Amino acid sequence: MPDNTVTLVGNITRDPELRFTPAGQAVATFGMAVNRRYQKNGQWEEQTSFFNVTAWGTLGENASNSLQKGARILVSGRLEQRSWETQEGDKRSVVEVVADELGPSLRWATVDITKNERREGGESSGGGGSRPATNEPAPVYAGGDEEPF
Repeated sequence: MPDNTVTLVGNITRDPELRFTPAGQAVATFGMAVNRRYQKNGQWEEQTSFFNVTAWGTLGENASNSLQKGARILVSGRLEQRSWETQEGDKRSVVEVVADELGPSLRWATVDITKNERREGGESSGGGGSRPATNEPAPVYAGGDEEPF
């Protein structure tokens, strides 16, 4: 069975932005930079890849309350491609990381963990079960000419 799991370690490039769908579902989005350093012909080379990360439900709310630009984090999730058409009729597409788990990197930092109380309504504390299932439609974007979140 094919698996679409990705784990990334990198730095947040912009503070998480928390929004809510019309149905009240929380969703946080932020950028992430992943650096790769390698030797080529005896010289150190560096390559940076940039990713958009989306976290749904309590995971998104916790990310918004806990993370900020510059923080080094670990993201475990799946890749998902979205497509849309601009007002000018141009087709656009982006591949994003939909997070199942987020955490701070403890390689060069320490953290204080505060456990949240469980919420009523069956929402799991892990956050991964609170995002829409793959067979449900994604939230509808009703914005103007800017890219959907």
